Amino acid sequence: MKYRVAFLSVVPSPYQRDLFAALARRDDVDLRVDYLEAAAPDSPWPEKALPGYSRILRGFWFPVGTARCHVNFPPPDYGDRQLVVLNTLMSVTAQWVIRFGLSRKPWIFWGERLAERAPSRRDAIHNALTAPVHDAAAIVGIGSLAERQYEVRFPEPRHYSIPYHCELGAFMDAPRPQREAGKTVFLFCGQMIERKGLPGLLEAFAAVAGRHAGVRLLLAGREAELPAMLAWLPEEVRARIEYAGFKAPEELPGLFARADVFILPSNYDGWGVVVNQALGAGLPVICSDAVGAGHDLVEDEVNGKMFPVGDVAALTRCMERFAAEPALAGRWGAASRAKADAWTPDKGAAKWVDVFGEVLGRR
Repeated sequence: MKYRVAFLSVVPSPYQRDLFAALARRDDVDLRVDYLEAAAPDSPWPEKALPGYSRILRGFWFPVGTARCHVNFPPPDYGDRQLVVLNTLMSVTAQWVIRFGLSRKPWIFWGERLAERAPSRRDAIHNALTAPVHDAAAIVGIGSLAERQYEVRFPEPRHYSIPYHCELGAFMDAPRPQREAGKTVFLFCGQMIERKGLPGLLEAFAAVAGRHAGVRLLLAGREAELPAMLAWLPEEVRARIEYAGFKAPEELPGLFARADVFILPSNYDGWGVVVNQALGAGLPVICSDAVGAGHDLVEDEVNGKMFPVGDVAALTRCMERFAAEPALAGRWGAASRAKADAWTPDKGAAKWVDVFGEVLGRR
């Protein structure tokens, strides 16, 4: 017997599509995926043809502060589904589905960890939109940190942790260029914005570069605020920083292969799929404790280090370890590569099927 399941998500992001493809390959899942839109206005992902089990709903969106609120018509009909998984609440479409379109069938909320923010006048609206989650059959947090937060805020449903699982074969197979003795290349891949912790990373790199001639910093992603962030650095430090520009998904394995250590110093990241990719590339990881992926993919002193968010001195010490002992990157990178086998889409799909069975009472 198959599980007839529908997912309602916002856009066809590559890491979600990896999971959906793995679910669709299974004999015990009859999958349907609906997206509210084809791509976000500032999406870095190229549009690709969708498989037959997924579609873009007709509709439009309007701004609500910095968010986009979607309206899709006609709304999706889930009459033939046993279970519906929603990856969004902040839309007219999702609210309609929850309140009118489920006909008492169970549903699951699936989300990244909650952002910590100061109280505001919009809290009443936010609380009203999230109130139905108390009545969900289950909440699947994207990672253990998300699961713990949802357990506190919404204690009534069942709770699970299923991190993102991504296709990593291209990262595992990318040839690594010959390494220069005594040289350590740190890689950051993401938007060049303050939320990603770039100012602190540049400050830490400047400190390490002042003591170690062999360190380099490789940056890739949308340029955004980078020129202003680099302006204060001494010329001799800027000379050891390479900005590789924005890279399409198929270019990332080659980029990661050029590095020795991956760094994600974000002030907030609900997950951080680049950490998965670093594992596939066989790189040790340094990340802040505000990165959701760090709590599941980074094991202290085994394949990386986590530091307190915003603590530039702690980040500097982490980078200093690799600069002073270049061979450490090889040992910890091998541990990352070994861990990557546990984070394939097929492994993630198996975890989802276990949740389907428990929610529908078959296990």
